[in-house]
Amino acid sequence: MENTPGPRAGRKEWTALGVLMLPLALVSMDVSVLYFAIPSISQDLEPSATQQLWILDMYGFVLAGLLIPMGAFGDRIGRRRLVLMGAVLFGAASAAAAYAHTAELLIAVRALLGLGGAALMPSTLGLIRNLFLDDRQRGKAVTLWTAVMTTGISLGPVVSGLLLEHFWWGAVFLINVPAMALLLVLVPFLVPEYKSAKRERVDLLSAVLSLGAVLLVIYGVKEWARNGYEPLPALAIGVGLVLGIVFVRRQKRLAHPMVDLGLLGRRAFGGPVLANLLAMFATVGMAVFLTQYLQSVLELSPFDAALWTLVPSAGVAVAAPAGAALAQRVDRAYVMGGSFLLSACGFLWIAQVRTDSALWFVLAGASLYAGGLVAAMTLANELALGAAPPERAGSAAAVLQSGQELGGALGMAILGSIGAAAYSRDMAGALPPGVPQAAAARETLGGATAAATRLPNGTADAVLTAARGAFTHGMSIAGVGAAVVMAGAGLLSFTWLRGAGRTSRPTAQSADPRPTTLAR
Repeated sequence: MENTPGPRAGRKEWTALGVLMLPLALVSMDVSVLYFAIPSISQDLEPSATQQLWILDMYGFVLAGLLIPMGAFGDRIGRRRLVLMGAVLFGAASAAAAYAHTAELLIAVRALLGLGGAALMPSTLGLIRNLFLDDRQRGKAVTLWTAVMTTGISLGPVVSGLLLEHFWWGAVFLINVPAMALLLVLVPFLVPEYKSAKRERVDLLSAVLSLGAVLLVIYGVKEWARNGYEPLPALAIGVGLVLGIVFVRRQKRLAHPMVDLGLLGRRAFGGPVLANLLAMFATVGMAVFLTQYLQSVLELSPFDAALWTLVPSAGVAVAAPAGAALAQRVDRAYVMGGSFLLSACGFLWIAQVRTDSALWFVLAGASLYAGGLVAAMTLANELALGAAPPERAGSAAAVLQSGQELGGALGMAILGSIGAAAYSRDMAGALPPGVPQAAAARETLGGATAAATRLPNGTADAVLTAARGAFTHGMSIAGVGAAVVMAGAGLLSFTWLRGAGRTSRPTAQSADPRPTTLAR
């Protein structure tokens, strides 16, 4: 039986949501904002190859590793307070990053940015659980949250490219400072404070175990995807899994655990976490191919490629609200399942792309799968958030987002490996004898492009033609793999989540956040 709808939010709550979208957009953008800035940073700071990778990855690693501890911390000290603390740290770290004069300092400051981002992200989603008690309004708010998060990641390279045309690389960080200052002014007036009424201590050992588990697993998976099997990434994954097991066992023994394992075992929460993981698996895994295809096969400039990747946002703008509206009339499990199947069709479309395909054909397929994925993720977020008790909304949001980070890393590793294997197989006998850097050319499209610059025109054209064909074939096989995973996610939604929104929500008493509210 459905719960009685909660009181409807008014102008103040919707304005508060708009304010909370500002840090969410900036935190999402910082995942990808350095894609264009790295050449300028490399010229100025002269980092080693390893340091350059850490400049790119440190933010995402720390963000992913600290989401769960920060979500639980916000539930205990107050989510609004954590947003303000995160804004101070994020703004200060952004200013420091802009004027970093060594690679080591920039890496350290990127870690602080990850800490600030981890304080901001779960709090913004957790506050939605308290601001919007009406199911329909909360669904719309979560739709907006999901759209802003995914769009922010896509906007990062575009904003970076625009700023670098007129300013130095530090400008990509400085844009965060006035936004965080505005947040510090508006949040105390517009966003009410919520925290658990229970006096629960933050278990520091659980926080360390959670950080170590997530950080090591995601680091190992990304390194495996980047360089293939090596002992160190494999060891990192193994140690991370062991720490994760210890973390879970400790949560079972604690009176006030950081992660509510009982909630995670409920299909209205655990199902959406898995659905989000699978959605990000396909999203990130295919984004790597799509970006390289636009730049290295269609030969678009990096900035033009970044602009064109915004086109799939049109599919998101249509599919996400339509899915949310349809879920008000039929079981959201069917809408989620249909959205995953729509994304599977989009990936199968991408599997038909060839080296001479028109740009519109590529973008149409990308719009199809992006629209389906974001619609499914929106409904998954809304279902999970509605199932979480208000006093646990921050930690619940953090678990959701940690699953997304892990799914993205797995997608990059597994789909990337599938595409790389197909590329290497196709290139094994495709190169003429005497090609310099032939081994690198057989491994990656970038290696083949570099090798072609040292060859006569005719031979260079033959090498590039073979490499682009092999890469596109690898992308097609990865697209089929993503489609299979999305079909499985659709089947999961149809079978496991059917009726979950009606039977697994908190009771009306537990759904009211007012007993745990500090100030309204």
